[in-house]
Amino acid sequence: MILDKTFPPDPRVENEALALINSGHEVFLFCLTYEKKAGTESFKGFEVIRYQSNQIEYKLSALSYTLPFYKIMMSKKISHFLAVYDIEIIHVHDMVVAEAVIAANRVVQLPMVLDLHENRPEIMKTYPHLKKFPGNLLISTKVWKGKEGLLVGKADRTIVVTKEAKAELVDRLGIAAHKIIVVPNTVKKSFYNDFVEENTILEKYKDKFVILYLGDTGLRRGLLSVIEAFGIMANDTEIKNQMKLVIVGKNSSDPILKKRVQELGIEQMVDFEGWQDMALFPSYLKAADLGVSPLHRNLHHDTTYANKLFQYMSFAIPVLVSDALAQKNLIEEVKSGLVHKEKDANEIAEKIMVLFEDPDLIKKLGLNGKQFIEEKFCWEKVSGNLKDLYLEFEKP
Repeated sequence: MILDKTFPPDPRVENEALALINSGHEVFLFCLTYEKKAGTESFKGFEVIRYQSNQIEYKLSALSYTLPFYKIMMSKKISHFLAVYDIEIIHVHDMVVAEAVIAANRVVQLPMVLDLHENRPEIMKTYPHLKKFPGNLLISTKVWKGKEGLLVGKADRTIVVTKEAKAELVDRLGIAAHKIIVVPNTVKKSFYNDFVEENTILEKYKDKFVILYLGDTGLRRGLLSVIEAFGIMANDTEIKNQMKLVIVGKNSSDPILKKRVQELGIEQMVDFEGWQDMALFPSYLKAADLGVSPLHRNLHHDTTYANKLFQYMSFAIPVLVSDALAQKNLIEEVKSGLVHKEKDANEIAEKIMVLFEDPDLIKKLGLNGKQFIEEKFCWEKVSGNLKDLYLEFEKP
């Protein structure tokens, strides 16, 4: 595996490596270090090989498809890694380093799997530094999108996180569907079966109807619309006293969210908990009545899942999601929640009230989601696609 970042943590990389080990494979992970600790470490049954990097190389990674320097620097390290550890198959994590891997692989000609963790060219369109000088001149999302197509074409197999992402690549590139494998991010059984409750959290919210948001709170995630919906519902005194929006996560744009809460006079209805240790997530989930994922629509959000969906569902919490395509299709298929139009605070308020006033519906939708996770969509189930992919390489 090739990862052009530090490790740990990276849940997807770790989960995939462990799944392959459990299938009988040996896994060696190439990654980077910015400290003086380059070397090898055994980590949960696989080998982590750290190569020295620096801030100049890190900054050049943003220009990996503008200038050749990053590819040249990384390909030398990767060539060394492939030779020393007698690698048989290359699994590339995300597209930033993929061209350097292809350059390193020209001599040994090993099978290559490209694992696209997200739709990088589309998400880059939301980066503030690409909207102003000099980023807007140095980095082109059109170039990155074109490179993505070329990389997928050169890979023996490509892994994506949703069936919508697969359909987009097949339609855009005309590539054979069997060459694109779907391996979603989701929760392990241990997440919802093996945890320690934090009673202070449960006590804090025991008398409230809790609407929970987990994760990054950047504006494109849609929380501002949920806050506006709370402003609408706050006209009802009973709702104002009973309902609580609990936000576990943060972003540099949080002052905008907090300012709007103050303008609406709903401070008592909204708790900004900031980033919390993941070990506390189950306690927040146990305290919650409803989970929200109000993503704005764009091609990235339309072709990916927020992991919070599966965290909510694994605790039998119904979900309220925007009509970003992938999550809309999932929730409607599973019947585990309701869908609202993106950025529509009035509809969000209406859907919240439907659930608030119907405990039986909350229970039904929540149980549908939990059953789906347990029977079809926990990591132990979906990682079967990854295991099957590597069995293909073993066939004569």
